[in-house]
Amino acid sequence: MNRRELDAAGITDPALRDDYTRCRLINARHGRTYFLATRLLPVERRCAVHALYGFARWADDIVDDLDRRRSPGERDRLLRLLERDLAQGLRTGGGEEPVVRAVADTAERYAIDHGLFADFLGSMRSDLTVTDYPTYADLRAYMHGSAAVIGLQMLPVLGTVVPREEAAPHAAALGEAFQLTNFLRDVGEDLERGRVYLPADLLAAHAVERPLLEWSRRTGRHDPRIRAAFAEADAVIRSVYREAEGGIAMLEPRVRPCIRTAFVLYRGILDAIAADDYRVLHRRAVVPRGRRAVTAAGGLVRILGARMRPRPPVATPEGAPR
Repeated sequence: MNRRELDAAGITDPALRDDYTRCRLINARHGRTYFLATRLLPVERRCAVHALYGFARWADDIVDDLDRRRSPGERDRLLRLLERDLAQGLRTGGGEEPVVRAVADTAERYAIDHGLFADFLGSMRSDLTVTDYPTYADLRAYMHGSAAVIGLQMLPVLGTVVPREEAAPHAAALGEAFQLTNFLRDVGEDLERGRVYLPADLLAAHAVERPLLEWSRRTGRHDPRIRAAFAEADAVIRSVYREAEGGIAMLEPRVRPCIRTAFVLYRGILDAIAADDYRVLHRRAVVPRGRRAVTAAGGLVRILGARMRPRPPVATPEGAPR
């Protein structure tokens, strides 16, 4: 299956094919919901998405270092090495790391703005020192680099039927919605790593502060104040999904089923969190496998319908059909 994706994308160099394969394995291993949706994309575009995901995950793993083997100073050094490697890769098409070589090739093929990668790495570096966010505005500033740019990187790969700048705010919102969902789902795990991504002012409105979260995580006991705060966070995140949803119709018809499936599956995580009474400090909420399969099957039906219809012109960044 990977060979078919590589052939369809026109990736012929054996070493580069290996680099893309590495990214695909990272996506399959770590991005279960995301990988499932990616498989609904037109086959020639999947490698680019694997490369974007693989690079982002590689940087994220340096910062998080789940095994805690590296000091903050070592993680900063590795992140700076990755940043230099990427800068060179974007200039020359090379790079030391497989994920860098693949993402640099993707950036070249789809003319992705290099500044988006710089913004992403800037937010990753802030994770080395920043452990909480006083307000939602502060969090959104962080998410511009950590999430919104991912949606903006994806736009050239997906293609649009409107000028790209018209679809861009919705794409950015979708990246933020996905990350906010992760922040709520993973709040307990992030707390273990010393971070609280949910805005302090939202928590404080319900008399929730870090010590209360730590107590709940440590004892396994729930508290109505925490539940109320998490329920409000849920409502905020759903408003971002509503902001993002309008952009799906702006995408090329063949890719809409993939993005719609990712949208439904990720928003379904919020439903799972609510169904578990917001006990995310104690256990991770997941979308049941059966529901994921049904959603994916629905995506396949929509793909077949899209392929049977004539393809409309796809807009370039300037808005001219191509």
